[in-house]
Amino acid sequence: MTATPRILLLGIGNLLWADEGFGVRVVEHLRKYYQFPEQVTVLDGGTQGVYLVDYVQNADVLVMFDAVDYGLPPATLKIVEDADVPNFLGAKKMSLHQTGFQEVLAMAQMLGDYPERLLLIGVQPEELEDYGGSLRPSVKARIQPAIEVALAYLAEFGVVADRADAPKDLTDPILDIQRYEQERPSPEQAYRLGDERIVLSNAFEVRPPQASEQPSLQVDVDYRGKYGCV
Repeated sequence: MTATPRILLLGIGNLLWADEGFGVRVVEHLRKYYQFPEQVTVLDGGTQGVYLVDYVQNADVLVMFDAVDYGLPPATLKIVEDADVPNFLGAKKMSLHQTGFQEVLAMAQMLGDYPERLLLIGVQPEELEDYGGSLRPSVKARIQPAIEVALAYLAEFGVVADRADAPKDLTDPILDIQRYEQERPSPEQAYRLGDERIVLSNAFEVRPPQASEQPSLQVDVDYRGKYGCV
């Protein structure tokens, strides 16, 4: 690794599904309150999936923030490093972006440009089924601890971030968490469990998945207890 490694701080997730937006909200906080050296890129990866491969290829050090189902109590932070990161991103998928980012890492490795160091700072979500909802208070309270973990990790590479005296404006103010929460329509204005024209109609029937006659193989990966939690 070079004396001045290229570092990518990447938040992934979906703001529209409550705690699924944790990684993106961490990056928002970093952009508003911290200033990093030029070698550090702070990126809201959202749900872009494979479109992030160029950023990953250009990074010597990749630090990811995400909501990950570790099977732990809600709001637990869990830190995973290097070769174990892809395993945890796929241990129990909560959304399509996790599959997408596994593919990003695999593509970068296949193309021959792969970060030398990886760090996944993940939080156990409390709520994922609240469309249009924000982070639950317990998960929101883990934003700063997640940042502190990342800053300590970056210090190992000689990178120090300056804390801003006042919050900086985001490139797109509509993404600001306070605005997002304040402007959310009430349950009476916006049905939060789906399209009520379908869900509440007589034509809609909830049926359990049907067993297939085709042979199948189920794989359950459980890494709980192997790594420390915060």
